Amino acid sequence: MRIALIGRGRVATHLLKALLQAGHEVVSVNSRTLEELPPVADVYILSVKDSALQEVIAKVANSHHPTPNTQHPIFVHTAGSMPMDLFKGCCTHYGVLYPMQTFSKEREVDFRQIPLFIEASDAESLQQIRVLADSISQHVYELSTADRRYLHLAAVFACNFANHCYTLAADVLAQKGLPFDVMLPLVDETARKVHELHPVEAQTGPAVRGDQNVLAAQSALLDGRLRTIYNIMSDSIQDKKQHDQLRLTEDTSHRV
Repeated sequence: MRIALIGRGRVATHLLKALLQAGHEVVSVNSRTLEELPPVADVYILSVKDSALQEVIAKVANSHHPTPNTQHPIFVHTAGSMPMDLFKGCCTHYGVLYPMQTFSKEREVDFRQIPLFIEASDAESLQQIRVLADSISQHVYELSTADRRYLHLAAVFACNFANHCYTLAADVLAQKGLPFDVMLPLVDETARKVHELHPVEAQTGPAVRGDQNVLAAQSALLDGRLRTIYNIMSDSIQDKKQHDQLRLTEDTSHRV
């Protein structure tokens, strides 16, 4: 396909590599200037920060003037939490191509293993977006805007919040002159376990054991917001365990 990729951030950088490896003809466009925007493309992919998306959509739509001899192109964005209907009124055929992964320019990723979630304004556009998605990933799913909001929310918990916990752990270690490297075997095993176990089954630690002495002693080592985070997380783990145990008891009683 002939593709115009608007944006040069982290997602766009990795997406560009994947598209080129799949054999597509791609023009990478700076979202601030749009100077390199090709007049004719099959797909225009907008991969910019959420706060700039609406403005860039308007600019791209105003800059694109298809001729009677060219098919109407498809416009898609790559944002997990933004609705598809941002294109409504600006474009005829549009949709979403959301790669659910954390991206850093310094790290290579295997795009074929990244889940892609797609949505489109019409059946024909959905078919074309799926063809494009299938060319760069082995894991493609259709998902509505409403459901994608919850998917992105779950990703924030699983990735962004988890990484922030690593940052807090690094701060605690640094107070005693310890490097974060000592955590890596634990971090790696925690991640490996959830490939085989449900996260509830993989949960360990003083909170899930109900070890109140340890919880109180560790909380006392902390101050301010960090103590609040520790207490909230510990309470959440315990509440989750109690809820699951109650549900299991109710299910058993109903079967009896």
